[in-house]
Amino acid sequence: MNDLSHDPICALATANGIGAIAVIRVSGVNAKQLVSKTFSKDLNSLPSHSVHLGWMLSATGERLDEVLATLFDHGKSFTGEESVELACHGSPYIQQLLLQRLVEVGCRLAEPGEFTKRAFLNGRLDLSQAEAVADLIAAQSKQAHQVALQQLRGRFSSALQQLREQLINFAALIELELDFAEEDVEFADRSALKNLVADVLKIVRRLAASFELGNAIKNGVPVAIVGAPNTGKSTLLNQLLGEDRAIVSNIAGTTRDVIEEVLNIEGIQFRLIDTAGIRETTETIEALGIERSQQKIEQAKIVLCLTDTSDIQNLQETQDWVASLKNLHPDKHILLVKNKADLETSISPDEINKIDLQISALIGEGISELKNALVQLTLGDFSIQDETIVSNARHHAALQLTAAALERAQEGLQGHTTADFIAMDIREAMRQLGHITGQIDVDTDILGTIFSKFCIGK
Repeated sequence: MNDLSHDPICALATANGIGAIAVIRVSGVNAKQLVSKTFSKDLNSLPSHSVHLGWMLSATGERLDEVLATLFDHGKSFTGEESVELACHGSPYIQQLLLQRLVEVGCRLAEPGEFTKRAFLNGRLDLSQAEAVADLIAAQSKQAHQVALQQLRGRFSSALQQLREQLINFAALIELELDFAEEDVEFADRSALKNLVADVLKIVRRLAASFELGNAIKNGVPVAIVGAPNTGKSTLLNQLLGEDRAIVSNIAGTTRDVIEEVLNIEGIQFRLIDTAGIRETTETIEALGIERSQQKIEQAKIVLCLTDTSDIQNLQETQDWVASLKNLHPDKHILLVKNKADLETSISPDEINKIDLQISALIGEGISELKNALVQLTLGDFSIQDETIVSNARHHAALQLTAAALERAQEGLQGHTTADFIAMDIREAMRQLGHITGQIDVDTDILGTIFSKFCIGK
């Protein structure tokens, strides 16, 4: 992506394809003057935030399309530059015709994310807010929308700024000590500094820990439904979805391949994965399905292990399997779910107590409790409404580096490390926090990578 420039750029701001209207965005130096060259009215003297009906014209004066031109003066637009937004009819032919005409009069086509990049470089957004724009566009659930919106409004940036300001004051005092090293004086209260570092470290760790939730909300939570054949996995999938998505049969091995569907529960998107029944088999196709089931278990965040309590052997084997899975995957939430609760069972109460949930996928019994469990396992002890949730991998990496620097500073304070090393670690923590918001210079290549992931018109 090019370095900072203010040359006029244009792009389609709405989605490609046919629609009632489309919006073309123009931004840069003398944007109004440039558009006036192909518009039926002179826009130069017209005020910001005004809308004007007119015709887009060809070089020979031929009418191309009737449009609405919305004007934004320098400093009052999304990018911070003089801008014009043209609402035209939604024919792809008309869209391309008008873009071509704008290029003819002096625009160039915008690169991916260039409008948002200019908003960042012009101080309209910090870097974390700019990244939130892409997350907001990609949001596919209520909670993903809420997390991105909070970041766009500056909630995350504000939290980071407060942390940096707390560190800056003490860093200044510590560095002042370095100027008087020979006098062996301390300007910074070491006890207060210990408390400050501990408090900031606690907050940073909490923010970093929220990434697991934020990433799950952003990308969807993979939930694998697993178990032996005929334990009701496909029936459960159908019950959760409210439709007959998977074939249900009492013939073992009916599901030969994984089936994935999306379910929204309380604003969180879950990716449900119905897997082939896991058992020993010599049948080639079924064996391939079982192999894929094992792969999906590896990828899942939550694993629902179904058991049929009418079969004591199946229950014992499933319990052993669950114990093995928990040892192999301590980072996963693994639930032992008793299906067919509507049928009589000879299982003892002690064995029943070892089961996490009891449901009947056939009649819907316990399904509400299962849905609540999925939500609670995803949220953990976080509150999306009351806390800042991190959903960006770059931010998470920077927070981890911040925590590492603060931990070194904490160890130094406890071990009476000299002021220069403590100052170095605190400066590193401040630098990493500043990288998230762009307060500290961010490498041009990193900016290019961030904004290249945006759509062209944003």
